Amino acid sequence: MTDSDFLTATRTFYDAIAEDYADRFRDELAGRPLERAVLALYAELVGSEGEVADLGCGPGRATGFLASLGLDVHGLDLSESMLAIARRENPELRFEKGSMLELGHTDGSLAGVVSWYSSIHTPVDRLPSLFGEFHRVLRPGGHLLLGFQAGDVPRRHDRPWGHPVSLEFQRRRPEQLVELLTTAGFALHSQAVREPDEALEESVQQAFLIARKAA
Repeated sequence: MTDSDFLTATRTFYDAIAEDYADRFRDELAGRPLERAVLALYAELVGSEGEVADLGCGPGRATGFLASLGLDVHGLDLSESMLAIARRENPELRFEKGSMLELGHTDGSLAGVVSWYSSIHTPVDRLPSLFGEFHRVLRPGGHLLLGFQAGDVPRRHDRPWGHPVSLEFQRRRPEQLVELLTTAGFALHSQAVREPDEALEESVQQAFLIARKAA
C-alpha cells in the first residue's frame, strides 16, 4: 500500500464518521484517570516555553486538554470533517490540515510532539519514517508522547454507525515501538500500560510512551 492509499483511506473513513465519533467519545478523558495523568506528566515535562503539535488530533479533545494545562499547542489532522469539530469546540486554538509524514514545521522548531492514538493507521514499514519526521521537527531536549492500543492483532472497523466505510486499526507492542524510537534517535523517558476496562468497552491494553530527543 502506498502512502497515498492509506492516507486516502484514513481521511475518507474519518470524514464519514466525524460527527458520530465526536459524540461517542465526547467525554473520553473523564473516565480515564491514567490518560489524564500521562497527559499532565507530559505537559509538565514540556513546560510552557515552546510550541507543541498534536498530530492526528481528530476532534481536538487531547489538544484542548493539553491547552488547559498551559501548553502552547495546535492540532493537525488529515480529515477536514474532524478539523471542523476541533475548531468549533476549541475556537481559541489553531488546527491545520496535513499529514504527519510530511510536516510543514522547520527542523527543531517544536518543544513537543503528540501522537495520541494517531499512529495506529500507519503501516509498520512506514513507522521509521514517521518517527524520523517527529525527531526532525523536535528541538533538542523536546518530548514525544505516543498513545496506542497494545497488542499484535489489528482490529478492522466496518460500517461504523452505518457509514459505508471501513478501516484497520493497528495494535503495537510497546517494546516494538521503543526499539523503533531508539533507532530514530529518541531516548525513552517513561512508559505506562493500562489493563482493558470493560466499562469502557475495551478488549486490549492501552499503552503510553514518552520519549525525548537528545539535547
